[in-house]
Amino acid sequence: MRHFLQCGRFGYALEATATAMPLVMGILNVTPDSFSDGGRFQTLEFAISRAEEMVADGADLIDIGGETTRPGAPALPLEDELRRVMPALYALRGLGKALSVDTYKPEVMRQALLAGADMINDVNAFRAPGAVEAVREGDCGLCVMHMQSTPATMQHDPAYADVVAEVIAFLQARVAALEAAGVRRERICVDPGFGFGKSVAHNYALLRATARIERELGLPVLAGLSRKSMIGAVTGRPVERRLAGSLAGALAAVAQGAKIVRVHDVAETVDALKVWQAAQID
Repeated sequence: MRHFLQCGRFGYALEATATAMPLVMGILNVTPDSFSDGGRFQTLEFAISRAEEMVADGADLIDIGGETTRPGAPALPLEDELRRVMPALYALRGLGKALSVDTYKPEVMRQALLAGADMINDVNAFRAPGAVEAVREGDCGLCVMHMQSTPATMQHDPAYADVVAEVIAFLQARVAALEAAGVRRERICVDPGFGFGKSVAHNYALLRATARIERELGLPVLAGLSRKSMIGAVTGRPVERRLAGSLAGALAAVAQGAKIVRVHDVAETVDALKVWQAAQID
């Protein structure tokens, strides 16, 4: 299935052929407590350097996050998130790549869009009061993600009768809500939310169903598995040693039809995708 994704200043034709390269979204956490790289890129100078490195390594988009959503994380006050995100967003506007802001707060969305963000990536699927209103105008991209419960409680025994069907139904409902508010479909991509209120079995059921999710929703799928506990559960590796497993997960998602992969290790992911692409038959 061919898609076009509008992300603010940028438009992406996402081909469905076996040799088509997906977009690579590099993760830039400007937080002191991210599960994977908390504190490493908290200062503006280091954040800019890291973003420039990811672009040089082949990133198509940079996803800026000011609040950790790791399991068990408490909510961050609005002003603290704005203090972390906005300087990085302003500083990176001239980078030449799409800038995404990872937030579920409508006020952060509004200010980020005024500052020129190209995408809003919302783990809460634009369910907060005022979120849809904050993003419905303009042409920024929107990533709609599934999450059961909240980051503080989402891993407290997540349960589903049929995780794939329930995630698809949730995403369909949220996409319909955005469309009803006047958002054009070409602005929307969807994320099944690996690790957000799912067991290891739930995560891998969703990974195997990536093609079904894309087919039933008719929208590009973003897959974010990088360094997550679903990788550690299979490999037995701690966070800092999950590169190989993360690459395998990204390739598995792309082979199933994912059009965007959200990753920490941009250079390695781009290399793996190039080899995967070269090995495909037209």
